[in-house]
Amino acid sequence: MKENIDETDYKILRILLDDAKLSYQEIGEKVNLSQGAVHARVKKMENSGIIVGSSIKIDVKRLGWDISAFLGIYLEKPELYEHAKNELMQIPEVVSINYTTGNYSMFVKLVCRDTTHLRDVLAERIQKLPGIQRTETIISLDESLNRSAPLI
Repeated sequence: MKENIDETDYKILRILLDDAKLSYQEIGEKVNLSQGAVHARVKKMENSGIIVGSSIKIDVKRLGWDISAFLGIYLEKPELYEHAKNELMQIPEVVSINYTTGNYSMFVKLVCRDTTHLRDVLAERIQKLPGIQRTETIISLDESLNRSAPLI
């Protein structure tokens, strides 16, 4: 369901995507609105579910998490997705879970400190989950782009 927002709301969203730390006053100066008007619009978008929280980006490589990997998961039966998803959500190294069409039942992204850590997460936690038939691992050598969808 597409929410009904105007071009000013889109401008506010683009500004927040670029720098979520800006104050409502600073955003207002960029879109020619008062601080209160920006606050009201942001609150409206939060209440409608367009804005779902705020976060910061952390360069995990600088903290020693050097491996990003994608995992194609084959489930024994498609109806095991919910259970597998809930189990995978309990593994902190798993950072994204997708239910997919094509070869895999699920496609998961995980981050690990090194290859030993990756092997342990795969062999001791993920591949032992009930319903997971097998997995295929793709290690990312470099992430060149990670952005939100365009707000046109």
